[in-house]
Amino acid sequence: MASAAARVARQAFTSRLYITVLVAIALGTAVGLAFPKTGESLQPLGDTFIAMIRMLIGPVVFCTIVTGIASAGHLTSVGRIGIKALVYFEVVTTLALIVGLVAMDLVGPGRGIHAHPSDLHLTGSAKGYVSAAGNEHWYDFLVNIVPKTVVSAFVEGNVLQVLFVAVLFAIAVKLLGERGAPIIGAVERVGEVFFGIVKMVMYFSPIGAFGAMAYAVGKFGGRTLSSLGAFIGLFWAVGILFMLIVFGAVARLCGLRILKLYAYFKDELLITLGTANYEAVMPRLIEKLERLGCPKPIVSLVVPSGYAFNGDGVCLYLGFASLFIAQAFGVDLSLWQQIGLLAVFLITSKGSAGVAGSGFIILAATLSTTGAVPVVGIMLILGIDRFLSTMRGLVSLGGQILGSLVVSRWEGVLDVPHARAELNGEATVALPEKAPVGAAA
Repeated sequence: MASAAARVARQAFTSRLYITVLVAIALGTAVGLAFPKTGESLQPLGDTFIAMIRMLIGPVVFCTIVTGIASAGHLTSVGRIGIKALVYFEVVTTLALIVGLVAMDLVGPGRGIHAHPSDLHLTGSAKGYVSAAGNEHWYDFLVNIVPKTVVSAFVEGNVLQVLFVAVLFAIAVKLLGERGAPIIGAVERVGEVFFGIVKMVMYFSPIGAFGAMAYAVGKFGGRTLSSLGAFIGLFWAVGILFMLIVFGAVARLCGLRILKLYAYFKDELLITLGTANYEAVMPRLIEKLERLGCPKPIVSLVVPSGYAFNGDGVCLYLGFASLFIAQAFGVDLSLWQQIGLLAVFLITSKGSAGVAGSGFIILAATLSTTGAVPVVGIMLILGIDRFLSTMRGLVSLGGQILGSLVVSRWEGVLDVPHARAELNGEATVALPEKAPVGAAA
């Protein structure tokens, strides 16, 4: 009996990724707390795993977008799907900003700090964020969509630029008609190769999660959590409530239950929890959404677009961080000033995915533009950003999970009974191929 239990436990540990990642996160946390210096030295493990995933994001996005547009029927249906996806992303990111501002107004964890701008000085990476922010304009995300060269979009890892190149390429190939079919087939096979590489890389995710958590807790753990724990705790509490209430309501509109969805995507959520990077799970997210019943043309368009335009977690963070800094300096922002911040954030937050330190750059740029809150205040939260970025990633991943489901439901092509059966582990046969979205248009 004991040997059978041990065998089951061993099989679960080796075959179920979420168990392995969960154990790795717990071990990383323990190492960081017990041996801070050792935990801090393990940073390369997490960084290397994220780097391996990021090197694949560009090719995966390109192949996914090209094959998605090719299978989406008429180009008018491609535009319709894209517009619906952007509407969804815009509505939810606006809600996230509002929730962040309201939560900070009600609780006000920064009011007891009584900081003064002259007491703080920009150092280290904060200087780089402010320097980058000084060159930012509200229209930069539009200008930066166009890469310097076709190749540079992939070299620099800018998701928005890769998206732009992929859409142009796909439309041009589609206009070739039957002559473009071999090209689409070749891109699809290349995409399958990159998805295969992703599967191999994902075997290293527990090691990456272990290293990332050990580093974060070892470097920032006790000191950071004791000094700014209220802010971190509030941000996590509101983030969890946002994922349950707001995303729960969206899931119900799709005819599904949010907790069932989170259980289905538990591997992806735990990897994001361990690495604070939700880009790492994009290929697996695409595969699971298709198994759930979202048509490939929709998933192939919505998911990559979401990594460029879906900033739910970033927007929640921006509302929190801007008011925390204002409260710490004793700056009482009026309702209209907060509405002004919200309007600017809605513009500057677009296209931030794939840019290192994007949350800080957007925050610094907006504070510099409005002038209502001293930009040097970002130093107050620089040390805890690793703990905030984890929840940012989880919230954004929640928005990504629902994006394709919402658009599929909106298009009337989501097979809800199949999705429920899949979530319950009752789907015994593969989902039949649907006609291309918009084929009859």
